[in-house]
Amino acid sequence: MSARGVLYVHSAQPALCPHIEWAVAGVLGVPVDLTWTPQPAAPGHVRAQAEWEGRPGTAAAITSSLMGWQRIRFEVTEDASPGCDGSRHAYTPSLGAFTAVIGATGDVLVPEDRLRSAMLMARQGRVVLEEELDRLLGKQWDEELESFRYAGEGAPVRWLHAAV
Repeated sequence: MSARGVLYVHSAQPALCPHIEWAVAGVLGVPVDLTWTPQPAAPGHVRAQAEWEGRPGTAAAITSSLMGWQRIRFEVTEDASPGCDGSRHAYTPSLGAFTAVIGATGDVLVPEDRLRSAMLMARQGRVVLEEELDRLLGKQWDEELESFRYAGEGAPVRWLHAAV
């Protein structure tokens, strides 16, 4: 079974680029050579994006391999494949990691148990329901990453294929 998705490194210091490529190569099992371009939203930083193909769960594995470098901003998506939901993983130094299930139309799908928990915490006065729902939908991550996404429009894209 095969899955595919996209890796977006929204910003990284140039010195980290070989380490990022090495980490992604370790997940995919093939050498990775990303095309790095300046990131206008963060002077002195670079960005890259690549489409990948591998086993289901590859997006989570790439995310785990990149979270060790706390000075990068990235997103990894994985399209739904037979028997597996799609996913989106985002990381920023200030917010940490965010993971969501993604439906066929690209919407974030919040599992029932997480919604029930949010409603319970709101009833108990521990959270404001609207703020908790925003957190479950990844609103803070979207807000922080939006300027980096916009600055990357028109950037070159590469395909990465995992070893089988």
